[in-house]
Amino acid sequence: MGIDRAHPTPRSRGGSRLLPKALGAPFAPATWRGFGYLLLGLPLSAVFFSLSLAFTALGAGLLVTFLGVPVLAATLAMTRGFGVLERARARTLLGVTVAEPEPIRPTKAGALGWMGAMLKSGVGWRHLLFSFLHFPWAVFAFCVSLVLWAYGWAMLTYPLWHWVFPTYVGEPGLQLYGDDTRRIYLDSALELTVTAGAGLGLTLIAPWVIRGLTQVDRVMVTGLLGPSRLAVRVSELESDRGVVVDTAAADLRRIERDLHDGAQARLVALAMGLGLAKEKLLEDPDTAAAMVDEAHGEVKLALQELRDLARGIHPAVLTDRGLDAALSAVATRCTVPVHINVDLTTRPAPAIEGIAYYTVSELLQNISKHAQAHTATVDIWRTQERLLIQVRDDGKGGANTTTGTGLTGLTERLGAVDGVMDLDSPVGLGTTVTAELPWRAA
Repeated sequence: MGIDRAHPTPRSRGGSRLLPKALGAPFAPATWRGFGYLLLGLPLSAVFFSLSLAFTALGAGLLVTFLGVPVLAATLAMTRGFGVLERARARTLLGVTVAEPEPIRPTKAGALGWMGAMLKSGVGWRHLLFSFLHFPWAVFAFCVSLVLWAYGWAMLTYPLWHWVFPTYVGEPGLQLYGDDTRRIYLDSALELTVTAGAGLGLTLIAPWVIRGLTQVDRVMVTGLLGPSRLAVRVSELESDRGVVVDTAAADLRRIERDLHDGAQARLVALAMGLGLAKEKLLEDPDTAAAMVDEAHGEVKLALQELRDLARGIHPAVLTDRGLDAALSAVATRCTVPVHINVDLTTRPAPAIEGIAYYTVSELLQNISKHAQAHTATVDIWRTQERLLIQVRDDGKGGANTTTGTGLTGLTERLGAVDGVMDLDSPVGLGTTVTAELPWRAA
């Protein structure tokens, strides 16, 4: 099989981009910001370490009396102040945004309540741990980055400033070695070239070393100075609960509106029609019979609207026969042919099953209204502890979650149960929506 060498492969194009990126790294603003972060870290960390160590030792020594308690509480409050400064420094120089940790919530009023809450909170102790751990790391990172960066640029630019030694120092060049019998200077053209080449190597390596050093700082700041995982999870659950409440309220309003504008209006008209038919039953039986026949038709329409409304809430076929049968019924109402493939050996929990049904129904409705597709495919399967849903169509594409409320609401509904949704919709190439839900056995 022949290979066309005229067009570069993706790897060769990536390699050509990597070289200019490496050459520009020493001049990149991110490199200088990272270098500034490491330089500034040492004096700040030295202050944080010294104050934290001194006040912690004082508080621990005074624990034999009551005075140790307020001293330790004040120490933890002080370290939280250090955390504010460190988060701001990381946000400004490293571009790392760390959320504020959970505030102190005293259960009792007064100074005793505040001290108790401060000592019980894990946030202050994590900030204190950061003050102790970051100091030795800051010393190491400061020394490595400063030496590597300074020597790299000094050696790279040595051909430009080596004249300083013969002009002002009385030496032919930078001295590498010297004793009573022998001295070695960097003064020849070859030595200047080799020195500049070594400096170029150090200068090109230094940005990646600085990036690696700041990555450790990112981990420490994020892990010790941000909210705890438990607090983040509680916040997520509170947000999800709000989404669930809002969704339920919206569903109730929709049901109320459908009942008021649909079945209820028909039933009111039906009652009025039957009342008129009753009045004309004796004096005009034929007209009364026609009115009763018309009321019979209204009853059928009202029943159909109630069935459709009930199907939209939770269809009986979903409860009785599962997703395969329920989605097959949904597919018949889609304006394009839909192929359904449900590969599940067991059924998930009713709540998960209901959300999966709603997700596919909403996506098929979007295909009918907006996709201009010819065919659609729905695949549902289980992977370990996740229920996966994929809906594809061959329509016009170009869908996104920002221009309308349908996909946005669907994303929020999935997120309320720890689900996620991925949208791939290139213009002219159709749309693929993949959703994941946690598997919870029925």
